[in-house]
Amino acid sequence: MRVTADRRVDRYLIIAGVLALAVLLPVSVLLSAWRGDESETWRHLVDTVLWRLLGHTALLVIGVGLGALLLGVSLAWLVATQDFPGRRVLDWALLLPLAMPAYVLAFVVVQGLDYSGPVQSALRQWWPGFSGFSARHPFWVIVTLSLVFYPYVYMLARLAFLTQGRAVMEQARLLGRGPWAAFAQVALPMARPAIAAGLALALMETLADFGAVSVFNFDTFTTAIYKSWYGLFKLAAAAQLASLLLLFVLLALWLERRGRGRARYGERGGRPMAAARSRWAWLMTGYAGLVVTLAFLLPAGRLLYWALDEVARGLDARFVSMALRTLTLGISAGVLVVGLASVLAWLQRLRPHRLMRVLVRTATMGYALPGSVLAVGIVIGFAAIDRQLGHWFGWKQLLVGSLGALFLAYVIRFMAVAFGPVESALERVRPALLEAARTLGAPPLDAARRVLLPMVAPGLVTALLLVGIDIMKEMPATLLLRPFGWDTLAVRIYELTAEGEWQRAALPSLALVAVGLLPVYLLVRRLRHF
Repeated sequence: MRVTADRRVDRYLIIAGVLALAVLLPVSVLLSAWRGDESETWRHLVDTVLWRLLGHTALLVIGVGLGALLLGVSLAWLVATQDFPGRRVLDWALLLPLAMPAYVLAFVVVQGLDYSGPVQSALRQWWPGFSGFSARHPFWVIVTLSLVFYPYVYMLARLAFLTQGRAVMEQARLLGRGPWAAFAQVALPMARPAIAAGLALALMETLADFGAVSVFNFDTFTTAIYKSWYGLFKLAAAAQLASLLLLFVLLALWLERRGRGRARYGERGGRPMAAARSRWAWLMTGYAGLVVTLAFLLPAGRLLYWALDEVARGLDARFVSMALRTLTLGISAGVLVVGLASVLAWLQRLRPHRLMRVLVRTATMGYALPGSVLAVGIVIGFAAIDRQLGHWFGWKQLLVGSLGALFLAYVIRFMAVAFGPVESALERVRPALLEAARTLGAPPLDAARRVLLPMVAPGLVTALLLVGIDIMKEMPATLLLRPFGWDTLAVRIYELTAEGEWQRAALPSLALVAVGLLPVYLLVRRLRHF
């Protein structure tokens, strides 16, 4: 029996190890690219764009970090502790920007602020001496990404403020602290772990962004990777740039972990935080409403206006084909990702020891890897395998440019997204229920089908929705890895915005925004319980 148990442990660890290895292989491939001699390319980059890339990336991280913090924390505090008109609606409406892809908001902002756009045209009419401004200034890049990514901070900070309890703030007030002092000295430090986690998500999305910075012609490491690959045809140089971008991401994760440490601040239970009405209530409504309007309502309305004009011309066979391809890709890859995440969660439940936890954590760290970084690592690795297969069997290119490469990128990138809901669903299933089914004579598969599956089905459906929609909106990996002719709605948006065809890009953009509202709806339903 002991031998059999040991063999089972080995088998479980091997399965988890393979999934963890899938994440580590692209990273190791990128690091191995430094063995090649790309000194000439690097001299060209140093003389032309490298320092600008570093400066732009650092500016974007700092600017979006501050913007997401300011918007997310202030709005979370207002919703959690203040009573103002429209609070119940704005509580969930502030999450709507999660449905707006960054590259979609970016081209709406550029078109609206361009010299011939409605904003500058109106300013020239009102102010004859107005000389104009650049719609592609770094300030607008930071504002756009801050409006898209602040909900990560808002969502987690809101939960942290709500769970602190009323007693903590009352004690601070009894000790002579005013409202602002109590917030700065008590509530904010207690919510720091949650705020740091939300900020880390926002910064990782900022570093991974490709579509929005491309629309603004704002060169960062993600655009440099694409240009090195498709412009200079230097895949090794693209890999080295990707490894530097990965270094930025790992540094952001390390800073977040170091800043949070082992802190577990917060008070659970007791009376919830009291919502107080102040004389500034309508100003609070205006502030929160303005953020929702700028981040979602105004751009969504602009897209709808364009789409109504384009529906007759744009709703053609090509659009339908791309929409069906996008949906097929989202469902098929989503089922694969959720299936593997379910296996991983079940393995962790069967063998909850330290090595298994390390393997699970490694297998789910791919969400921190930007899509462009994954694409370069996968292509270099698959190209090496293709060369070896060609040498052995005379086969031509088999893996590079295949759906397998694209699916591998999705599995690595979105495993963590699926793992969370599946793990939560499994935790609700008591082992005694399965044991009772087995005691009553049900075979293992029959017990799993009749007892386990109905109980975890809501978690599986939630995971499939979240992953499928993320896959449909994903741009960098899809753009770089898709097979020839496999254009999706996200790729089509990139092609049209690169040509300045803002109005033609509205219909596929609106479709992605509408699809993105589904996970936001699920999220809002869950947050209503807090």
